[in-house]
Amino acid sequence: MTKEQRTRQGIFWAVTIGYGLFYVCRLSLSVLKKGIVDDGFLTESELGIIGSALFFGYAVGKLFNGFLADHVNVRYFMSAGLLICAIVNAVLALKVPFLVFLILWAINGWFQSVGAPCSIISLKRWFGNDGFGTKYGYWSLSHNLGEAITFYVTALIVGALGWQAGFLGAAGMGLLGVILIFGLLRPFQSAEEQHASTRERLKETGKKQLEVLRMPIIWVLALASAFMYVARYAFTSWGIFYFQAEKGYSVESASFLLTLSSAFGIIGTVGSGLVSDKLFKGDRTMMAFITSAMNLVALAAFLFVPAGYYWLDCIIVILFGLSIGVLICFLGGLMAVDIAPAEAAGATAGVIGMASYAAAGLQDIVSGYLIEGRKVMVDGVAQYDFSAIRIFWLVAAGASLALLVYIFFHARRHPQQVNE
Repeated sequence: MTKEQRTRQGIFWAVTIGYGLFYVCRLSLSVLKKGIVDDGFLTESELGIIGSALFFGYAVGKLFNGFLADHVNVRYFMSAGLLICAIVNAVLALKVPFLVFLILWAINGWFQSVGAPCSIISLKRWFGNDGFGTKYGYWSLSHNLGEAITFYVTALIVGALGWQAGFLGAAGMGLLGVILIFGLLRPFQSAEEQHASTRERLKETGKKQLEVLRMPIIWVLALASAFMYVARYAFTSWGIFYFQAEKGYSVESASFLLTLSSAFGIIGTVGSGLVSDKLFKGDRTMMAFITSAMNLVALAAFLFVPAGYYWLDCIIVILFGLSIGVLICFLGGLMAVDIAPAEAAGATAGVIGMASYAAAGLQDIVSGYLIEGRKVMVDGVAQYDFSAIRIFWLVAAGASLALLVYIFFHARRHPQQVNE
């Protein structure tokens, strides 16, 4: 193996494992919600507001940091971002007041937004366009890796030591990611960039970024991703809560089901780029349409299958994980990055991320209020009516599917605008 091959291998592992550990510092609250509510520390509505603060911080940060990442040293930028996320998780273990919690979680969201643009820029520049979908798919398993670690390792810590220890565990895993990223990630410069002045590089990158903003199909993809992220984070942020409150599972059993979903999401994510590259010659639209339909069916089954069907719940979360794994890869960035200039990969990721996480933030606020607003206490035990929340989540998944139908037919008429 040559030195350049070793460097590329190190780059891949740094962004894949490193970004997965960003997710651990982002999703820790999802596992801790029921314990926090049961402890009387925060209410469901307060948790919804806090959860949305991360998403809104992430959405705005994704756009700003995506454009910035095209211009800076990604090694320092990405490792510093994860370091701050780890510190925030450690501070939250101190049981800070609601307002402080809210501000810190928003800060976490802002610095979470550094991870994806830096990762995508590194992949696009180090590996180029040859089979990029395959490499992007492999990298996208970082989402599922982070979710699986969170829903299994963090849940074990919480089950044994309580919700405050869950924050500390997430912080420790984040610090491991900082070391990995700082040790292995290297920025890339083409021969032209090496010989160009700083002003010339900035000017050229700025022109490419403006090109991205003028592409209508990028904004359609961003909207489709936004609706998909409502469904995705409805399941990720409230799935454990739903399994506990509606179906009577323990935190460990509920977390295992979401871990199972994340594990199969890895298969969907890794296979998405490879299959679309080999079978569909780089055309993502057909596969995205099929998996979006499967995702809608799986979400409906998750919401309407009654308690007492554990094995059926296992099958449902597997189907949801497989489909969302593909959609995270395709709608979450790959389809947009395919058609964007390499010099503006960070900006492209920023546009998609801004729309996706703004929608995810709205989801958390609406979900929190709908869940708490339909709660009644019976003999000191909370009883929940999830009928309104089911409609909200399913409409979002259906809207994403409808936009993908439009993209599918648009691609048949204007293939050069959708496919590489």
